Amino acid sequence: MKQSFEFVASAEEIGTEELLKDYLQRHCSVVVKDIVHIQYHKKSIDARSLTPKIHINCTVFCDEQPPQKKSDFNFLQVQYAEEVCIIGSGPAGLFAALQLLELGKKPIIFERGKDVRNRRRDLANLTKQHVVDIDSNYCFGEGGAGTYSDGKLYTRSNKRGNVQRILELFVYHGADERILYESHPHIGTNKLPEIISAMRQTILNCGGEFYFEKKLTDILVEGKKIKGIVLNGNEHVNANSLILATGHSARDVFELCVQNNIAIEAKPFAMGVRIEHPQNLIDQIQYKCKTRNAYLPPATYQFVEQAQGRGVFSFCMCPGGIIAPAVTAPNEIVVNGWSPSKRNNQFANSGFVVSLTPPDWQQFQQYGPLAALRFQQAVEQRCYAMGNQNLQAPAQRLVDFMNQKKSATLPLTSYLPGTYNIALDDVLPQQMIGAMRQALRQIEKKKKAYITNEAVLLATESRTSSPVRIPRNAFTFEHIEIQGLYPCGEGAGYAGGIVSAAIDGENCAKAIVQNQKKN
Repeated sequence: MKQSFEFVASAEEIGTEELLKDYLQRHCSVVVKDIVHIQYHKKSIDARSLTPKIHINCTVFCDEQPPQKKSDFNFLQVQYAEEVCIIGSGPAGLFAALQLLELGKKPIIFERGKDVRNRRRDLANLTKQHVVDIDSNYCFGEGGAGTYSDGKLYTRSNKRGNVQRILELFVYHGADERILYESHPHIGTNKLPEIISAMRQTILNCGGEFYFEKKLTDILVEGKKIKGIVLNGNEHVNANSLILATGHSARDVFELCVQNNIAIEAKPFAMGVRIEHPQNLIDQIQYKCKTRNAYLPPATYQFVEQAQGRGVFSFCMCPGGIIAPAVTAPNEIVVNGWSPSKRNNQFANSGFVVSLTPPDWQQFQQYGPLAALRFQQAVEQRCYAMGNQNLQAPAQRLVDFMNQKKSATLPLTSYLPGTYNIALDDVLPQQMIGAMRQALRQIEKKKKAYITNEAVLLATESRTSSPVRIPRNAFTFEHIEIQGLYPCGEGAGYAGGIVSAAIDGENCAKAIVQNQKKN
């Protein structure tokens, strides 16, 4: 027999599966010894009241096994099928490739960086030795920027495609099934690399191809049609269909487009700092307690404010997380955050960023469609130049930032390259500084104790999204001028996270097949 239930209870009542079974027996007339399986449909935490509540929607199987779940994926053998070239192995490129397998096309992925195993060595050199490999770092390499920056899978992209399908593809390749029902699904940086490797193996097993350390150095166009690509300066590859999924930090690809008269345009983006608190303080604020209940996960938060006519918002919040150096070139400072799957680090960090629009990069207008990119680059380089000229991040305690006062000392942070003490007014654009301060005052009214000198701001959180859009036809997904070129994912300006990038990759793959049928 199976029964479906939906209810709300405290963490002490249903914080573990054993407690949940006891609750079902006491409140739902279900006998614990008869329970064979609990299938969750939704699980979320509501911390708005004084006592946090857990919402559960589940089906309980008593004295019978749940039906065996069959895979909905039909990956075809495509060794001799028509080829589609993909530049970049981030979520957009990987999920485009997986979709092509189901559509009977052969994906060939070219990745400028290394596989996840060898990429780890370069990340260690980056963090410990401050050596930047411009093609293998937190942004470039197998899995893209998401592989080593948390694996958060929540999105507002339901209108773009099937979010549940993306989550199920992750589970098919090894992710925990909890991501299918938790309100804020998360894989964890320690587990995501194995899942990415499993996706690569699926592609190879079906006859697709995957090449590492193959950097796009030219795009060959003839008569407004894609004809091929050049890799590493001298390897020519013919291509009639090209998915360009290079990520938000592939500045050389944007410059390559300008050189080849491939239309691109500057677009609004956001920039700011990464803010770090002790995790126990965030727990106290969000759960309204002195010590977090053992049955509750480390607390998260999300803020969206309007300040001085700008959007100011938290971004990529990492409970129990670590701040990492996300630079892709020497002489710049970029920070990002990630969490392990258990989220058990002592700190909580989040991006805290300000929306920027064309007037903000007016002084860079001579760079045309690269104006916003040059503005972004200038801020990152200034943070580097005004410090110790290594990967130490400019930092300031939060109360001192609000009082426009340089900090006397800086607290311990999770950012391993270290910090240097500076007033952030001296390194960040003033229009950002003013909006951040006003937004923080507004947040403090809602979340008392958020503004504390236990918190520290690290600059600069600047890779929230691409400062460039590669325009495409809304129906065919092709570039507005070049047939066979499919700008895709975050780097092209059509996504903002792992799930939305994955969906965009799938959409581009489907568009290729539909366009080929028309032609």
